[in-house]
Amino acid sequence: MMNHQLLIGYEEEISSHRLAFSRGCAYTAIVLILLGIGLDYGLYPERQLLFFEARVVISALIFAIVMLMRSAWGRAHARELSFLWLLLPQIMITWMISVTEGASSLYYAGLHLAIFASGLALPFTIWQNVSFGALSYLMYVTACATHPENFAMKGPFIVNSLFLIMSATISAVCTYFNERARFMLFKLKAEVACTNAQLEKTNKDLAEIKGQMLQQEKMAAIGTLAAGLLHEVNNPVNFCMMAIDVAMEEPAAKSSPILIDCMNDAKQGMKRVHHIVSDLKTFAYRKPGTELEGTHFMFEKALDSGVRLVGHEIKGVKLTRELPDDTLVRGDEAAVIGVLINLLGNAAMAGRKVARSQFVIAISAKWQGERLHVSVHDNGPGISPEHIGRVFEPFFTTREVGQGLGLGLSISYAVIQRHGGTLMVDSVAGQWTRFVFDLPRGH
Repeated sequence: MMNHQLLIGYEEEISSHRLAFSRGCAYTAIVLILLGIGLDYGLYPERQLLFFEARVVISALIFAIVMLMRSAWGRAHARELSFLWLLLPQIMITWMISVTEGASSLYYAGLHLAIFASGLALPFTIWQNVSFGALSYLMYVTACATHPENFAMKGPFIVNSLFLIMSATISAVCTYFNERARFMLFKLKAEVACTNAQLEKTNKDLAEIKGQMLQQEKMAAIGTLAAGLLHEVNNPVNFCMMAIDVAMEEPAAKSSPILIDCMNDAKQGMKRVHHIVSDLKTFAYRKPGTELEGTHFMFEKALDSGVRLVGHEIKGVKLTRELPDDTLVRGDEAAVIGVLINLLGNAAMAGRKVARSQFVIAISAKWQGERLHVSVHDNGPGISPEHIGRVFEPFFTTREVGQGLGLGLSISYAVIQRHGGTLMVDSVAGQWTRFVFDLPRGH
């Protein structure tokens, strides 16, 4: 199977090579045929006009075949057309031999030029070359037969015949080894290309593994930090909330609406701190052995967590959402929160680069069968065409040095893939960007 594919690829590549060489040699043949007018003048001046007409006709026919090769049909039959135009000078030369001196004619030397061209210059197959040599010799024999006095098995006919056979043999041998060399070169190129593709895949796999390892280390560090923060912050937060509740019951506080409002704001602020620490723990910490199957959560709740965690980044951004009543999905809630954080954070950062009267991030979700399809759309600067095909590559980033490792989208892609879905991107540079992913329904 591999050898068959290799042969098909070789034929596809050699076809363009064969076409280019055939055209070049054809133009060369036309020049040489017309230069032969000088030979006619020196050897047979009495037939100069007749031979001139023959040379013009043959040159015109060769040129017509070259023009035919420019068409789709001509390119598909370049091998046969090359054989045909190369045979035309042989026909002309053997005709000249027949109308002059037969075996004694010096024009027989011209037959060698086309024979050598078929073996050295043109990418003929061995069978084409052998056939061409045999036809050239048969035409020479036929031309000599028109002069019985010079057709004896001795003298010029024998010598010229041996030289033609030698030329055809040399040409065939050259064709054989040239064909092998061309095929071996193509095979080597194919092997190098295959090796490069394997190396590229290996490098990509290593980059993904490296990105996953870095993310695991990062998540472990954040998990440890979050657990400590939850333990250290929850106690003073609870203490503050209790103190606020007690203070709000005091008569002095109840008699001051402004003081009550301030305490309510302080209480809401404490609740926000509590939510942020809890969300950070949910996002960063995963219990060992937790399986994707059987883990259910409300996507709406995960979205709320993601929005709170990037709250400082999306200040001033109009955030809209359109969700179905039922958003129960199955999967890794912490990982999905991470995906939402990444998409919302990237959108907010991109939005700062453009001047919009109102920068909007629109989040929508809808059920399609057993999958919840989620869309995160923004009216930011979009992604340029040369970058959109690389956004999911590990370590690819358009941010300045120190502003990110370029791992977020590649990890998000792997997370959604682990949930049996696909993270896709669509964008129009200068107008908008939309990321879409899907999650399985929870039962």
